[in-house]
Amino acid sequence: MPTMPTTPTGKTEPRLRRAHLAVAAVFAVHGAVTGSFATRVPWIQEHAGLSAGQLGFALVFAALGASVAMPLAARIAHHMGMRNALRLLLGLWCASLALPALAPGLGWLCGAMFVYGASAGMADVVMNAQGVEVEERLGRSIMSGLHGMWSAGTLIGSLFGVLAAHAELDARLHLTAGAVLLVVLGLVACGGVLDLRPSASEEAPARFALPPRAALVIGAIGFCAVFAEGASMDWSAVYLRDVAGASPGVAAASYTAFACTMAVSRLLGDLVVRRFGPVRTVRTGGLLATVGGVLVATAANQITAIAGFALIGVGIAVVVPLCFAAAGRSGPNPSQAIAGVATVTYTSGLVAPAAIGSIAQASSLQISFGLVTLLAAGLAVGAGVLRSAGTVSVEHDRKPVAATTTQA
Repeated sequence: MPTMPTTPTGKTEPRLRRAHLAVAAVFAVHGAVTGSFATRVPWIQEHAGLSAGQLGFALVFAALGASVAMPLAARIAHHMGMRNALRLLLGLWCASLALPALAPGLGWLCGAMFVYGASAGMADVVMNAQGVEVEERLGRSIMSGLHGMWSAGTLIGSLFGVLAAHAELDARLHLTAGAVLLVVLGLVACGGVLDLRPSASEEAPARFALPPRAALVIGAIGFCAVFAEGASMDWSAVYLRDVAGASPGVAAASYTAFACTMAVSRLLGDLVVRRFGPVRTVRTGGLLATVGGVLVATAANQITAIAGFALIGVGIAVVVPLCFAAAGRSGPNPSQAIAGVATVTYTSGLVAPAAIGSIAQASSLQISFGLVTLLAAGLAVGAGVLRSAGTVSVEHDRKPVAATTTQA
């Protein structure tokens, strides 16, 4: 894969700088959709008249949509080129934000969540592949920062959600207006990304290829982190309302606290990883997330619960970016490995809310977050996998990239 030229002063070529800013904006838009949806889950549950178990069942369909559609993302990018594929898939994801609030009952919500999950997963795969490519051409670590922009997007989306919930604004109006705005912003952002296209000799990827073994090992670490993230995103507001007795505005703010700590930690993550290395960073983060899970599961008041969600956010913040970086260096086909890790981790995030709902239906939300605590502890135990995968700053360990694509 050709490297981007630099100026005579050694600075990055302007087109690559623009691509870096563009993919960062794409990550932010993608995150804003997630943040907007998460804060209105209680409204959607009440509007559709669902129990915790029924809500969890509906969220399963998001996981099904992602599982079915994510393996198709590489093939779409192959045929359309990465820029056009990202425009299409990000646009679909933003538009799907309006669907859950429009669902009048369980059946319609299941269908809406299937489309929501499918479009989210495909856009996620393509934008992460774009991010890894930009990182390789820049020659320095940027993936944590890109995921920090995603978290910043969730924070912005959740802030508007908090205001809408506090004002008791109908979520159908709120999320439809947000969908229209984010579609426009997403299309503008996609205009600056690298337009990567396959070489003439490269065959189209298989529709449903099994991920390589290395990707599954890395994905296991990502699974633990994203499970905790997905559970916190979709259930934090419900937890504050039902367990801690918070008002709708305060309940929505619990997700904002989680998103804020995730955003700050990821934006600083590249510096932390360079200083302490991926293994120590993930191991320490796992311990912090475990403490946060304990606080949530045993929360006696709103402050303790919000603090617990914030600690979970800090602890898991950089795990997924490090998993994608490791996948890109784990074998001869980075795109396939990234897609494999993305499928495992993303599906975990979509399965998590359903699992939390099912456990809560059978017992309580406190016990549900006991499972989150156990998985957070798994990060501390399994962090060494990232060492064996060679996850280090790209400034210190550049590996050759196969010339499999060209840029239009």
